[in-house]
Order: sequence, then C-alpha cells, then structure tokens
Amino acid sequence: MHNLSERYHELCKRIAEDSIKQGEWLKEHTYTRMGGKADLYVTPDNYEGLQVVIDFARQHELPLTILGFGSNLIVKDGGIRGIVVNLNKLNKIERHGDQIIAQSGAAIIDVSRAAREHHLSGLEFACGIPGSVGGALYMNAGAYGGEIADVLESTLVLTPEGELVRLTKEQLELGYRRSNIGPKGYMVLEATFSLVPGEYDAIKAKMDELTFLRESKQPLEYPSCGSVFKRPPGHYAGQLIQESGLQGTRLGGAEVSTKHAGFIVNVDNATAGEYISLIRHVQKTVNERFGVELETEVRIIGEDE
Repeated sequence: MHNLSERYHELCKRIAEDSIKQGEWLKEHTYTRMGGKADLYVTPDNYEGLQVVIDFARQHELPLTILGFGSNLIVKDGGIRGIVVNLNKLNKIERHGDQIIAQSGAAIIDVSRAAREHHLSGLEFACGIPGSVGGALYMNAGAYGGEIADVLESTLVLTPEGELVRLTKEQLELGYRRSNIGPKGYMVLEATFSLVPGEYDAIKAKMDELTFLRESKQPLEYPSCGSVFKRPPGHYAGQLIQESGLQGTRLGGAEVSTKHAGFIVNVDNATAGEYISLIRHVQKTVNERFGVELETEVRIIGEDE
C-alpha cells in the first residue's frame, strides 16, 4: 500500500494507537490458521471509532475489509490490501424481555449461552457455530435444523454511505447460507433475536446434545474453515466426497478430513494456496464422477502471494 507508514501515523491521530497495527498476519485471526498480512489492521472498540475508520478509508480511497472471527473464511497468502477491520471488541450482549440484542463482534455461541441463562429458547442450534454475530447474519448460519432466519427480528447496519439503518430480516433477503449483506455493502453492527421462554434444563439438555454430536462428528482437533461446501440439492456434500474416494487426500499441509469428508483440515502448516487447490480438486472430482457441482460455503478473500 502506497505510503503505508504515513497512513498509519495519520490514522493514529484519529483513534487509539493501540487499536491499529501495520502488517498484521491474518493467519493469527482465522480458524484455518492461514492468510497473509493486512496492510493496516484495526480493532475499534466503539461505533464512533468504527465510523472514523470508515471515513478515513473513504477519504483516502483505501479498500476496507470487515473481519469477524474468521471461522468461515479463507484469506489468501498474499494478504489483504488497505484496511482490515476486526469488530471482535464490539461484543456486548443484552436481554430485553424475550429478545437478545448482541453486537456484531459477539460470538454467536455466547449469544446462545446468554439466551439459555435467561431461559430463552430458539438459539440452541447455534451453540456450536464458531463465528461472530455479524458473520452469522452474513451467511444466515445454521446447524441441526435451525438457522439465523428463524430467530432474527432485525439488525442495525451501517450502509456504504455511512448511514445507520435498522433492517428487518425480510429486508436482508435471507436464504440458504446467504443474505444481501455482502452484495449491498452493509456492515452489521448489532442484531436483535426474538426468542420464546423455555425451561433452563430443557434448553441446556438440547445444547449438550448438539455439542456432543458436533464434537463426535467434526474434526475439531485441526484448524479448518468448517463445512467447506453448501449442501447440493438432493445430495449431501460429505457423502459425495466420501464416495469419490477423496477422504485422506492431501495437498501440502491440507487434507480432506478422514473424520468428516465435508471438512478440509490444516494438518501441517498448510498455505491458503494448498487449501484452495484441494477444494478445487474435490469439486472437479465430484463433478466428474457424479455430475454434481459443489458450491463453496466458505468465503475466499485476499490476494495471491
């Protein structure tokens, strides 16, 4: 990035210096443990600081990338130019009656736990989803028969023009692992979830059951992006991959999990290039054998090395 040091020092005059880093390795902030450097990496702790960063990026015509927990994300080895904003410090969770209001940097797992502690049911399905509230809305995250669209009431977003707007879930056009948040350039600031009163023991029992299923079936012992592919109509991605004989296939440090074929794991310091190449190999093999095109659920961003 041109005049990176100059831009860094200029931004330090506008927000707290300890919230800005130059050349931060993004592999330190992704679940795959992969990814090159960000030119500028910023972690604002309030909405005012976030708006300062957005205005700064617009003023200097710098690309702006929002990073949540990095759980359903692959950052390429060349990193990301411009400014990367991590919202994890914006993680407040509150209860208002039968609603839970959570900022976008809160872990969706923590939101489900907060709901449980307040004897509110509806978010049990999210007890094992390793992502932020913002990321969960972005992809309409779901598991075990539930999804964000089932419980979302509304969301507060920042538009590309810098305007604060509250949107209903209908306005987000939520579908299977998709929303219009990315295409419209919205930045999620908080979400309101409408839940129903329930019994604590029943809610906890359901969450314990789903946690057991997740831990027993998913390769959580290795870094990964989670489930790589969307479920193709009439099929299961993991089953197609397994029947293609791809489990255990390795490319560099990336491997198709032997525990769950729908996962690709980083078993030995894989690069993003190796990981992505293995994804493409799986897609090509399954298409050649079954005529089914596997669409990635994971987001792939950044530049090649």
